[in-house]
Amino acid sequence: MAIEMANIWKIVPEIIILWFIYYMIFLFIRGSRTVQVLKGLIIIALLLVITQLFGLSTINWIITKIFPISVLGFLILFQPELRRGLARLGQFGSMLKEERVIDEIVKSAGILSKKKIGALIAIEREIGLRPYIESGIILDSRVTSELINTVFMPNTPLHDGGLIIQGGTIIAAGCLYPLSQDQRLSKTLGTRHRAAIGLTEETDAVVVVVSEETGAISIAIGGKLTRDLDKETLSKMLNNVFASRKQKKSIFDFLGRRSEG
Repeated sequence: MAIEMANIWKIVPEIIILWFIYYMIFLFIRGSRTVQVLKGLIIIALLLVITQLFGLSTINWIITKIFPISVLGFLILFQPELRRGLARLGQFGSMLKEERVIDEIVKSAGILSKKKIGALIAIEREIGLRPYIESGIILDSRVTSELINTVFMPNTPLHDGGLIIQGGTIIAAGCLYPLSQDQRLSKTLGTRHRAAIGLTEETDAVVVVVSEETGAISIAIGGKLTRDLDKETLSKMLNNVFASRKQKKSIFDFLGRRSEG
């Protein structure tokens, strides 16, 4: 009985560790081209096992030679995604970062609203926005109101597209969002607002819109558009949406505090 209990206490930590590793890998590859390549590597690995079981020595030899090359090619081709993914893991659950990002977005929206400069700002949440990121120009820059305002200045190449924020980074600008096909939408809504609604219908992103005609600030969440917001209301809504994340503490901060204690 004692031996069985000892084995159980060994298995439980292993399950927890494996689950944690799986979750980290999921965060690492979510919403990127890496997912498709990883599927290919898994298929090759399964073929390797199957050929060994059935004694298909020739095919097994070929796959044995291909698999290491495939892994090496994966690391070379997707080096930028791997670097960004590792950075993302290091920033996991950072409360201060999200507060700063929200402050910068609200500040920018207020300035653009006063000047009646159109803007379309998407904030990635759980569902990756990789297909839309790839439609724009990669910036990979820190979120600041100055940079957001510069991107949306009239007569600039990126003015008419959307901007995507991933974590604490402006990952891309000039991105194309899907337009909503909802027939119930008001005919007065322009392309920006329909694009904001369309993206939030297909993903869980939050999109902030500034109207070029009126300067009105709107926010799209879950396919619903809330219009005519002031800076205070926008800040409150964004903070409410990301409240669950902001309550999380960084894993690395936690470990650091434990080591200091």
